[in-house]
Amino acid sequence: MSTAYVPPGWPERVRPPGTPDWEQSALAYLFDCCPADFRAYRVLRNHPVVLAQFASRFVDGQYHSVQEGLAEVRTSLRDFVGAPVIEAAAQAWLEQSAQLTRTRRAVTLVSDALRGRVFVQKL
Repeated sequence: MSTAYVPPGWPERVRPPGTPDWEQSALAYLFDCCPADFRAYRVLRNHPVVLAQFASRFVDGQYHSVQEGLAEVRTSLRDFVGAPVIEAAAQAWLEQSAQLTRTRRAVTLVSDALRGRVFVQKL
């Protein structure tokens, strides 16, 4: 018995494409990447590819915001808090950047699968 292949970066909570209920798990994951009020839109609930585009844009926006926050954290806070606090804030931005990088990849992979991409393990 073979199992469906998913590439590195595939979200653990999303079942592999082609397996039972995989699209439902993809929807749940994508909604969790978005603001809660996105769940109110019927078009997003009924059309996974549309939701994937919304999720991708939202996560990209967060990523770019984190990059801007990291770029300015040392200069914008230096008159208000000490160096150890600034370094802790910079570290928090770096951790968020790494997390959002992983999330961006996962959302892209799920979106690609929803659009029919089949992942094949390279030997």
